[in-house]
Amino acid sequence: MFETTRYEAIRRVRGTAVLTVALSLYVAFIVWYFTVLEGVDYDQMLESMPPALMDAFGIETMATIEGFLGSQIYNFVWLLALGLYFAYTAAGLVAKDVERERMDLLLSFPVSRSRLLVEKVASLLLPLVTLNVVIGVVTYVLVLAVGETIDPVNLALVHLLSIPYLLVCAGIGVVCSVLVDRTAVAERAAIGLVFALFLVESVVGGASDFEWIQYISPTYYYEPTPVLIDGTYNLANTGILLALFVVLLLVSQFLFRRRDI
Repeated sequence: MFETTRYEAIRRVRGTAVLTVALSLYVAFIVWYFTVLEGVDYDQMLESMPPALMDAFGIETMATIEGFLGSQIYNFVWLLALGLYFAYTAAGLVAKDVERERMDLLLSFPVSRSRLLVEKVASLLLPLVTLNVVIGVVTYVLVLAVGETIDPVNLALVHLLSIPYLLVCAGIGVVCSVLVDRTAVAERAAIGLVFALFLVESVVGGASDFEWIQYISPTYYYEPTPVLIDGTYNLANTGILLALFVVLLLVSQFLFRRRDI
């Protein structure tokens, strides 16, 4: 049972390790850079920045370590970069096997298409959980190492609440993966959709005439900076993201069952 999940997860160990180390080094640089900028007039610097840019990267303040990490790591790496990464990775779950003519072999085993798809998606939990746990610990340790303090509960919540958001990004990739045969097409479509949704919420959603459009973007339902600064979050938004992921997964299963391989 869950043989497919184990097999796919093992294949992701190396990539997960490389990504975890790379992000840890980036976090180390950002924490160090915060200490270098000590004494800088952040208020004046923020006044010169376009409001759209501040909204896009969730910049509330950069004078505290929480605000600095929120703008430089969590609103950039977690929202955008990792969102694109999981969409891209999930887009190859089915399309890659179809393109390489391995799907016929997989479907010859006594396993339904729905279960096969769920097990493939479950393998993404390895990088998803590893990144959140390791980077969370690394961030906390590095902040303490430079003489700053950060609320460990708020930091843990930032990572915990990011999981539903990243699952939705993966769900978008899965839908793309079951719709097309070519891996490159599925990956580009998934990346394009997630990036477009990011822009919709951060740029277009700020316009008064189009404020309603931001509700279709998953980034609207996950705001890491307020969580990191003062522990402000909305569990209803988390529930919406989880429900959206389930819907995307069910749609993927429906399309995959009806698809002619």
